[in-house]
Amino acid sequence: MTARRFVNGRIFTSRGYRPGSFTVRDGRFSELVFSDNAEPVDSASTETGQSEAGGSEAEPGQFSAAERCQAPVMDLGGAKVLPGLVDLHVHGAAGADFTDGTEESLSRMAEALLCRGTTTFLPTAVTSPEERLRTALRTARALSDRSPGARIPGARLEGPFLSPKRCGSQNPAFLRPPDSGLLLRLWRESGELVRMVDIAPELPGAEALAREMSGFMKVSAAHTDADYDTASAFFDAGASHLTHLFNAMRPLHHRDPGVIAAAAEREHVTAELICDGLHVHPAAVRLAFRLFPGRLCLVSDALRCAGMPEGSYDLGGQQVFLRDGAARLSDGTLAGSAVFLLDCLRNAVRFGVPETEAVRAATEIPAGVAGIQDLAGSIREGAPADFLVTDEQLGLRQVYLGGRPVLAGRA
Repeated sequence: MTARRFVNGRIFTSRGYRPGSFTVRDGRFSELVFSDNAEPVDSASTETGQSEAGGSEAEPGQFSAAERCQAPVMDLGGAKVLPGLVDLHVHGAAGADFTDGTEESLSRMAEALLCRGTTTFLPTAVTSPEERLRTALRTARALSDRSPGARIPGARLEGPFLSPKRCGSQNPAFLRPPDSGLLLRLWRESGELVRMVDIAPELPGAEALAREMSGFMKVSAAHTDADYDTASAFFDAGASHLTHLFNAMRPLHHRDPGVIAAAAEREHVTAELICDGLHVHPAAVRLAFRLFPGRLCLVSDALRCAGMPEGSYDLGGQQVFLRDGAARLSDGTLAGSAVFLLDCLRNAVRFGVPETEAVRAATEIPAGVAGIQDLAGSIREGAPADFLVTDEQLGLRQVYLGGRPVLAGRA
């Protein structure tokens, strides 16, 4: 049994940060102690030198001799401790894209995300031909239990059941009407790992597909020109999520409230937001947290250009140009983002969102949306010890996956 004690941290909980300590034992959290019950560090046994998190190591005097050999203490020096981030909507990173369909690309993507604080993600396929989607999903299935980077507990399909009128940067050549046979084939190809599918509510058959598939996966309204009544019927049929709020959808209007109002007034519906500073104005970011209190997820919607230099990159058979931090099609249409989820979290706080709400939107809430709350999203006894150590401004000091340090230094 391997164990390590982490002390003198400010541990994130759903109520905010609390001073305390915890043990990582066999890759899982245990022995969480908060506030006045936190164990003091035995300064007499503190070793000199820097640990990978920037603190010092010690042996706790209250442990038995055998436990001392197995449970060194890491003094976090008052640093913040956050659950590993959970990204529900991410297409690529570091030059790789999920729909490349290769283990090499998905592995590179997973490693890049992990190094930047995302410990769990749903690789998200853009609208593509069926065979390309099947290949990508087979790859996700193969790596789901042996990812070299961030955990891959499932996959997501953004399309092909999207509106041509609001397709955004999705390739219109590959759009399809809702098709339960196709979706079931893809779900089976993934080994039942497809956890989310995006559908435009106004397409013929969309409501029936939501009713049929909502018991198997999260159905999300996306890339849609649906009016209020159509969107309402879609959510009432079983859909329960709204993809990248404000983007690629009919805007909210006081006489034509559309999908945004239909989603906001239904408490079973969650929403996601791209907080890269380009897709959504800071005032709209603050509004989104008010429209969906406790129901909003931050997502990166990152493309293969995330973490890469300026230039031209492929997205579903179309060229995307990264310039000045923005990824756009040749006609100027804003595509996905070139940032990571931790960047979105920092932006949300910078834009005025209370930090507790912002952190929950990047951890606990998306884990619940994806149905993986037992695997990710919180620091609690028995959960996998995936966590971040940050400074006061959420600058990344260290990433841990299953209690093992995977990044040294700042990112």
